[in-house]
Amino acid sequence: MESVFSQLAWLIPLFPLIAFVILIAIGKQGNKWSAYISIGAALLSFVFAFLVLFERLNGTMDAYTWDEFDWLSFGDISIRLGFEINNLNAMMLIVVTLVSLLVNLYSKAYMKDDHRITVFYSYISLFTFSMLGLVISVNLLELYIFWELVGVCSFLLIGFWYEKESAKAAAKKAFIVTRIGDIGLFIAILMLFWYMPNHSLNFTDIHNAFSTNSIPIEAWVITTIAILIFVGAMGKSGQFPLHTWLPDAMEGPTPISALIHAATMVAAGVYLVARTYDIFLASPIAMEVVAYVGGFTAIFAATIAIAQNDFKRILAYSTVSQLGYMIMALGIGAYTAGVFHLFTHAFFKALLFLGAGSVLHALHKQDIREMGGIWKSMKVTTITFAIGALALSGIFPFSGFWSKDAILTEAYHDNLILFIVGITAAFFTAFYMTRLFKIAFLGSNRSSDKPKESSIVMTLPLIVLCILAVIAGFVFTPFNPWLGEWLTGNVVEEHTNWIVMILSTVVAVAGIVLGWIVFGEKSVSQSAKSRNWAYNVLANRYYVDEIYEWTIVRPLRILGLVLNTIDRFIVDGLVKLTANIVLATGRASTRMQNGQVQTYGLVTLIGFIIIIAAMLGRRYF
Repeated sequence: MESVFSQLAWLIPLFPLIAFVILIAIGKQGNKWSAYISIGAALLSFVFAFLVLFERLNGTMDAYTWDEFDWLSFGDISIRLGFEINNLNAMMLIVVTLVSLLVNLYSKAYMKDDHRITVFYSYISLFTFSMLGLVISVNLLELYIFWELVGVCSFLLIGFWYEKESAKAAAKKAFIVTRIGDIGLFIAILMLFWYMPNHSLNFTDIHNAFSTNSIPIEAWVITTIAILIFVGAMGKSGQFPLHTWLPDAMEGPTPISALIHAATMVAAGVYLVARTYDIFLASPIAMEVVAYVGGFTAIFAATIAIAQNDFKRILAYSTVSQLGYMIMALGIGAYTAGVFHLFTHAFFKALLFLGAGSVLHALHKQDIREMGGIWKSMKVTTITFAIGALALSGIFPFSGFWSKDAILTEAYHDNLILFIVGITAAFFTAFYMTRLFKIAFLGSNRSSDKPKESSIVMTLPLIVLCILAVIAGFVFTPFNPWLGEWLTGNVVEEHTNWIVMILSTVVAVAGIVLGWIVFGEKSVSQSAKSRNWAYNVLANRYYVDEIYEWTIVRPLRILGLVLNTIDRFIVDGLVKLTANIVLATGRASTRMQNGQVQTYGLVTLIGFIIIIAAMLGRRYF
């Protein structure tokens, strides 16, 4: 089958780029039209992404690659830019464009009173372009360019409300922490460039070289490259210990939280590992590192979410935990399960964030202890949020159940320790989501405001995502492993494991029941003095930020102060001393060169005497 629409895939990121240029050009004058321009561009991108996906679903063709643009040439080496469409990034394109379209539509009502709405939509359009460019990049260097551009856009979006000090601090933190991971990825690219045949960085060449073991490279080098790539993924996907930026990023507008922290930027790290998966498969050590870091992150973030009271931060730590699930799956070799969870998570987590935005827009509060009784006046938001929470908790038959079951089944057969970690994290997930839902949506209204349901512009994206949260999981079930065959090209056997399915369901239900029993009106008003040390540790996020403050931030500030002092008083002081000596010498010479013959005669006489004295001294000494 001819790849007609795949040849036009370059148009998918082009539409939001054009929207960005237009919005930047018209400035504030476009406040009334900015939403329509951005929504229109996102809609066009989604339509083309859907056509590409439809073509991939109905064809058996190989990946379509176009890399005819010769960007850099030196000697016999040529680096080309282009795009590549395969089944993995065709799925990613539909996820990114759909969530972007819904977020654009949702933001029309959420951000309508913001005087910088044109700037907001221009940032979203640039971010969407960057993410789509990252997805279809034909080689690692091109991916890295878009990777960095995504980081810049996240900095702009997180700090959009720059009048708030917390927003500025969160934006800087996100930018700096993710740069740490980006350095690892950059070094990995340099090493691959050095060791790859013909210095090729194309994903196809990387796949061929590492899958066939045809590259003459030592095992420790492969392990180093894989781990450095994973360091880059850790930064973008918020894996421990580079996770601290992601919860703080909640300072940005809620639609941005849904866009960045559901289906796009945070998924870029998982996508990177999946895109370069052959390198990881060539290194068992790297696979173990990925698996255990992902497993630890999943349970680590899930426990923190139990004790948080900020609506969006609970969801943020939930995102970190679910990203840990995906990374763990890739680490144990469950490629399809990890990608599948990325697919389902995009919809129900975007639903949860947009549902949170609907609540925050109505109450203008983020502390769940100041909410309650929302269900009485916000029926659509409550029902859709509840379905998203059930999907996240892994309750049958919602999408999260199938994707979590796929991961846990693979862990059960491959690594019992990680299976226990995964099942425990599933319990905590159901537990903290029940706490969030019961305190915020049920009970009595603890707010002075009377919430009312959001407009259709905001609730329509919730309904669409709610439907997807219900049905998206059926593309890969134990009885229908279609997605695995489509992604990998290999026949996948049915992987039904009733023990895992029953156990994961029991654990999720147990988390919901326990959360329902424990949390009520009394627990909301619980004073800080009555909390035990364990709760305080979780509430303070294991003091990771404080540890970084004392072990990294403050020592670096002291070092900076010392270096600044040396620069100002020693280095700069010597420079100023030299300059002052030259200036003093110049001033002295100007005094001597005053135009008076008597002075010149005196100076000449003194000079003559000095010369005579020197000659006599040389003679006698």
